[in-house]
Amino acid sequence: MKRVLVVRASAIGDVVFASPFAAALKRRHPDAHLAWLVEPGIHALLEADPSIDELILWPKGEWRRLWRERRLRELVQAVRQFARELRARRFDVAIDLQSLLKSGLLARLSGAPRRIGLGSREGSQWLMTEVVPKGGDERRISSEYRYLAEQLELDTADFLPSLHVATAVADRTRALLAERGLAPGGYAALAPFTTRAQKHWFEDAWQALLPRIASELGLRPVILGGPADRTAAERIAAAEPQAVVLAGDTRLPEAAALVRDAALLIGVDTGLTHMGIAFARPTVALFGSTRPYLDTGRDNARVLWLGLPCSPCRRRPTCDGAFTCLRDITAERVMQEAAQVLGR
Repeated sequence: MKRVLVVRASAIGDVVFASPFAAALKRRHPDAHLAWLVEPGIHALLEADPSIDELILWPKGEWRRLWRERRLRELVQAVRQFARELRARRFDVAIDLQSLLKSGLLARLSGAPRRIGLGSREGSQWLMTEVVPKGGDERRISSEYRYLAEQLELDTADFLPSLHVATAVADRTRALLAERGLAPGGYAALAPFTTRAQKHWFEDAWQALLPRIASELGLRPVILGGPADRTAAERIAAAEPQAVVLAGDTRLPEAAALVRDAALLIGVDTGLTHMGIAFARPTVALFGSTRPYLDTGRDNARVLWLGLPCSPCRRRPTCDGAFTCLRDITAERVMQEAAQVLGR
């Protein structure tokens, strides 16, 4: 492997899970040129990774806009231009970690003569020269990517999610903390939000938790999220005068740096929560409708999952919105887990 393209374009959590693959490949092939194809915005998670030589941004948004506007000739031209740019890099291997038709097409556009897919589906298997079925211990974080790395005879020692923060990002984030009267290690980062309602812990549960984080752990709760989460974050924060709402105030790199500098992270099944494990921060991850990794690979990170018979239901809840799998997780239980990961 001399010139390698890794395709894992999205989503945030999945990119976090796949992150150790780059280091595993570089340890086995230190002279290889490793490029990672990723969507704009998410690429910020990988910018400071020393194992990645080049980030290639897939202009997905532009292609979608041209499709919506029915500007098909321009779309075809844009795809062809992107393919030319990929092929000019002369990759000898493309590795599709995303397994979907869209990622398989991107691997095929690269022109790499060897194309390896991980459990390829949706027709992408026909675009690969090799398909490695998904395997590994599904209870362990990043297990399917580790399994592929093993099949490719890469170095899988310490195969755990790992992220890096650029110096400029760290400086901006610490300035933001200072503006809010916060210091690294003096706060608990909370990640209550994700894209699916059945993955959310209830607002009243967060409201019960925040005062206890402040009074019993001596940490200021800091609520993270996107602009659309701001209103809900403010409702949760109303339960604790010391709480700080940063939902919508940061871009992805700064949010990652906030996770890295936190004394504790508590969150639902979302990318920010998985970052806590990537940065080896004390982490409590709350899972309900999704099937979790139960083995985080780290002594200071735990998954709280009740394992009800109806869980995981994934995208097809059967509880008529009761979401008992999360409702029955109490603030008391979360505090117990938080004390454990903090070593108290």
